[in-house]
Amino acid sequence: MNLHEYQAKELMVRHGVCVPAGEPATSIEEARTAIDKLFAEGHKRVVVKSQIHAGGRGKGTFKDGFQGGVHLADSPEDAAAKAEAMLGNVLVTKQTGEVGKQVNRLLITSAQDIISEFYVAVLLDRALGRPILMASAEGGMNIEEVAEKTPEKIIREVIDPDLGLQSFQGRKVAIALGLRGKLIGQTASLLQALFRTWHECDGSLVEINPMALIKNEDGTEQVVALDAKMSIDDNALYRHPDIAEMRDLSEEAPLEVEADKHDLNYIKLDGNIACLVNGAGLAMSTMDAIKHYGGEPANFLDVGGGATQEQVKAAFEIILSDPNVEAILVNIFGGIMNCNTIAEGIVAAVKETGLTLPLVVRLEGNNVAAGRQTLTESGVTLITADTMSEAAQKSVAAAK
Repeated sequence: MNLHEYQAKELMVRHGVCVPAGEPATSIEEARTAIDKLFAEGHKRVVVKSQIHAGGRGKGTFKDGFQGGVHLADSPEDAAAKAEAMLGNVLVTKQTGEVGKQVNRLLITSAQDIISEFYVAVLLDRALGRPILMASAEGGMNIEEVAEKTPEKIIREVIDPDLGLQSFQGRKVAIALGLRGKLIGQTASLLQALFRTWHECDGSLVEINPMALIKNEDGTEQVVALDAKMSIDDNALYRHPDIAEMRDLSEEAPLEVEADKHDLNYIKLDGNIACLVNGAGLAMSTMDAIKHYGGEPANFLDVGGGATQEQVKAAFEIILSDPNVEAILVNIFGGIMNCNTIAEGIVAAVKETGLTLPLVVRLEGNNVAAGRQTLTESGVTLITADTMSEAAQKSVAAAK
């Protein structure tokens, strides 16, 4: 589950990460209140930041031509005007694609006098089976470019999951980033707090880009998190009801939200051949087979090892809600799954939805004979296949 910047910062603050003062706003009235409060507190400038689940906001463009989803403002009037220009408008970035995302929330935060910017993140290295801290002195909007062209500039520190990020590791990273004096210990503390946020919230990723060295009004220097990105492991949300409440369904694909209601793992893709498969590995292999024979998968859909007839029907309804779908491939290997349960679900779904698209079905494994008999006696029009390769070829041909 992805979080908005203001939500990620809220969790970071709980665990000791220093962030600039700021408040979220969902209306122009709330934005004006937050803006007035910051200027009344003595801040000379504020930043008005669009809150969407996508990166590249600063370089984005709104559908009406307004440039940038992140803006500095030197006065309450300027800030309010920029907030009004962004709220309710559709922002297009490299990560949103041409469709863009509507900005329903803003974060109004104090602007800082930035000396230098850095990138830091905590995530799981699946190859090592351990969390790692990543950092770079090349922070800011072009970190993806750094990772692609000069990966040697990215520092990696492996973290012992039993011990957590140690002070010496934090100091080591701070020195590698070019920080000196009191800033070394201060940065080490921030990095340890960042790891605590990741660990205690069951994060899959927590990222600060940029982490900035700023100059305060009294002339002192400080390291703070100017931006924040965080993703939570869905499987751990039952431990965090307060974080689960932060979920913003308006930022998620409607079909994926609907699939989640039925405990289906669904991800929409750009192709025209829908897949209904049991098991993530088999689903990936099925999509590979479709690609191999010249087709394009329309989705990843894993009904799991113990799907019910009702879940199968729900899966068909979700598939048919995608107007790009021109053929459906059902590929089931019954281990725990009863092939006849899938067959009964297919028959019920086809009859209820009045399916007219080509339907290719491959069943194998547990109770497959009964499943095939159910399909044969149903009177439903479908194309059968004995192997995944054959099913993929037939679905590609049917879609064409």
